[in-house]
Amino acid sequence: MNILIADDDAMSRRLLEKTLEREGYHVTAVGDGRRALEQLSLPDGPRLALLDWMMPELDGPGVCLEVRKRHERPYIHMILVSSRGSKQDVVGGLEAGADDYLTKPWDPAELTARLRVGQRILQLEDRLVEARETMRFKATHDSLTSLLNRGTIIDLLVRELARAKREKGGTVVMLGDVDQFKSVNDTYGHAVGDEVLREIARRLLASVRSYDFAGRYGGEEFLIVLNNCDANHAMARAEEVREWIAKHPIQTKRGPLSITMSLGVLASANWEPQLAEALLCEVDVALYRAKAEGRNCVRLATPPSLDAPADQAIGASGPRT
Repeated sequence: MNILIADDDAMSRRLLEKTLEREGYHVTAVGDGRRALEQLSLPDGPRLALLDWMMPELDGPGVCLEVRKRHERPYIHMILVSSRGSKQDVVGGLEAGADDYLTKPWDPAELTARLRVGQRILQLEDRLVEARETMRFKATHDSLTSLLNRGTIIDLLVRELARAKREKGGTVVMLGDVDQFKSVNDTYGHAVGDEVLREIARRLLASVRSYDFAGRYGGEEFLIVLNNCDANHAMARAEEVREWIAKHPIQTKRGPLSITMSLGVLASANWEPQLAEALLCEVDVALYRAKAEGRNCVRLATPPSLDAPADQAIGASGPRT
């Protein structure tokens, strides 16, 4: 494990370095508090630190104070090392943000024992962070496809529509439904149906930009939100998504299956500002039209004053099963 030693006394610094290297640590040694803070601020910097109390540029408690201001970084376990041993000094060091206190002259066995305590604390913190991130992922993502779940994708749509309104930008909303998915489940079983949904989710993510959103809207329906997308490109982008789904059969344990998707599309720039729920109703109507008019195609939702001409329907003329 990486560890930082900060001590302005070269002899003390070298003694600490040798002791810790024998214990298997990878040591970074510096001679002042400012350089110590620089090392601890690096993205992959040490997470264990031995800081001498008295140092030029910035003392040990000062380093602790600065490190603790940076809440976004992984936790750093810091031990102050000092010849000061009064309770007042110990309390002052701990209140500055130190985790432990070691009095000079230090005993090697006590030093390594305290560092092992620090490692256990960091390991516990890492497990807690991992558990928190796992819970956050489960709360915001669909368990089958790992796409954003319905609640999360709608929340993001609301935020994106608000941002687009402020910045006078455009948001494109696509609602896609897998064609004849019930027959897949009925013919091949739900396990194969799950394989199909997972592969469709993978293809959807591959067909959009990294900063766009894709989520499972429900069942075999998927919602895609394209940020900063020009309304004139909405149909072309939707067609790209449709082709990503239809161009290659999906490999399943029951063999390859030709799967297609119908999509309804809406460009917010073509509509008066409305709540997300209202726009979702409109794009759902466009999806229904795509289903009714042959499947495996794209239909655009347009306001009553901008009725879409027939040539705005793009895609294959009939379903593929």
